[in-house]
Amino acid sequence: MQDMLHLGIAWYAVFVGSTVCHEAAHAFVAWRFGDDTAHQQGLVTLNPIPHVLREPLGLLIVPIVAFAMNGWMLGWGSSPYDPHWAARSPRRSALMALAGPGTNLLLLLIAFGALRLGLATGAFVPPGSLGFSHLVDVTSGGMVWQLGVTLVSVLFSLNLILFVFNMLPVPPLDGSNLIMLFLPRELSNRYQRAIASGQWALMGLFIAWAVAWRIIEPIFQLAVAALHPTVRYF
Repeated sequence: MQDMLHLGIAWYAVFVGSTVCHEAAHAFVAWRFGDDTAHQQGLVTLNPIPHVLREPLGLLIVPIVAFAMNGWMLGWGSSPYDPHWAARSPRRSALMALAGPGTNLLLLLIAFGALRLGLATGAFVPPGSLGFSHLVDVTSGGMVWQLGVTLVSVLFSLNLILFVFNMLPVPPLDGSNLIMLFLPRELSNRYQRAIASGQWALMGLFIAWAVAWRIIEPIFQLAVAALHPTVRYF
């Protein structure tokens, strides 16, 4: 029970931190590109309190319930923007949307670098059994070191999941905006209006939920193979 409590704390800390970084990136890029909607609400910040107050269900309740049921966390945050600004600047709007998963990719690469450095220096070794929360073993040290590698393992796994899921090209996920970087202005505006429809958003979430793990699982396996190139886990 104590181990599960420690694991839950690690997952929650990484989940909230990663989600806040994701949403703050949306808010920051929108602000720098001329939309101060999120900035006025105090969301251009890494302080989790304004983000939790905006989405208490997605950042507080659902993650804890999900961990109790599944052993890993899911949830959501949000960052408001001005739809009129998005219509006037579809490419800037697309960059704002992609800033969130881009931040998850950056966190994933930081975690990957930390794990590879530990493996290269002999501080970490490949584990006997692999899991989202257990990507390496420590060669020495006590509970503090073990908690540290658990945090880095979760940072790696969770941000891989968040990046891949959010980049699925279906509305309302961030990846649905990628195409607007390449479309002419008129087509971008038409596409933007189409994906803003509530019916497309609901259908997109259903599709994403149905196919996400089929995509995430092989990508996770490739990432583990890059992390442990001399060990075969799958």
